[in-house]
Amino acid sequence: MAGGREHPDAPGVVPSVAELVALRAVASSPRHLRRVRNANAGLAASPMRGRGMEYAESREYTVGDDARHVDWRLTARTGRAHTKVFHAERERLTLLVADTNAALYFGTRVRFKSVQAARAGAAIAWRAVGEGDRVAIMRAAPREAPVPPAGGPRGALRVIDALARWYAQPPDDDQGLAFALERAQRLLRPGARLIVLADPSSLDPVPLHRWSGLARHHDVAIVLLHDPIETQPPAVRLPVAAAGARIEVPLDDAATRQRWLARFAAPLQRATEVLPGRGVRVAGLSTADPSEACLALLDGRVARVA
Repeated sequence: MAGGREHPDAPGVVPSVAELVALRAVASSPRHLRRVRNANAGLAASPMRGRGMEYAESREYTVGDDARHVDWRLTARTGRAHTKVFHAERERLTLLVADTNAALYFGTRVRFKSVQAARAGAAIAWRAVGEGDRVAIMRAAPREAPVPPAGGPRGALRVIDALARWYAQPPDDDQGLAFALERAQRLLRPGARLIVLADPSSLDPVPLHRWSGLARHHDVAIVLLHDPIETQPPAVRLPVAAAGARIEVPLDDAATRQRWLARFAAPLQRATEVLPGRGVRVAGLSTADPSEACLALLDGRVARVA
C-alpha cells in the first residue's frame, strides 16, 4: 500500500529516473510503436507531417500552385502573381503538461498517483520520440521555463528528468492547470500534440472553451490519474491520518459515501462524458493499471476508466 510518506524513497512513492528510462522498452515494443518509415505505406501514422504552418518565402506563381497560398500583398506591389512557400514540417511537437496538484501525491494501490503520472509521461515521451516527434514538457510554475523541445533519446531524457523532479514531492508554486494551459496555448503551433497529465479535480477551474480552442488547432488528449479508493471506495469506516490526527470516514454511511463519490469520482466521470464532445480524448489511469495503458490515447483509443 502506498498510503503514507514515512518512507519517501520507497518504490511507488517517488518516481525514479531508472524506472522511467526502463519504460522505453515497453513504449517502443512493436505492439505499441506504430512508426512508419515509408510515408506512402498504408494508412498508419508517418513522421512526415506534410506542409508545415511556418512561412518560408514567396516566389512567383507558376501553373499548378495552390491559389489559396497567393501572396496578395507582394502580388499587388510587384504586379506579378506570387505564392507563399512553407517549410515542410517533418517533426511534430508533442508537449506534455504536468499537473502538480497536491492531490496527486497520494495512493493506496501499487503506487502514488504522482508516480503513475511520471510513468505515463515517460512512456508517452518514449513513444513520441520513437514516432519522430520532438518532445517538451511544462507545468504551472511562473518562474520555471518549459523544458525546450528536442528529439530522440535526448528529448525523452529531458522530459524524464523533469518528471522525476516534479513528482518527487508537491511543489509549492503550482498555479493550477488553467494557468498551465493558457501558457501552453501561447507556445503551441498548429498541428502540435498536447498531452495533459492531471488529477481529475484539477479540471474544474478550466473553462470548456479552453479545451475547444486547443482542440481546434492541436491533437489534445488527457490522462486522468486516480486511485481505486477514490472511484470504488469500500463500504467501511475508513481510518485516515489528517493534520497529525487520526479520524474515521464512515464510508458505510450512504450520505457520506455519496459525498465522497461527488468529490472524487464525479470529476473523472464528467471529464470522460463532456470533453470528447469538445474534441479532446480522455482516459482514466488508475494507480493499479499498467502505466503503458495510457498509450491507447496516442492511437486514438481510450483506456479503461475503473
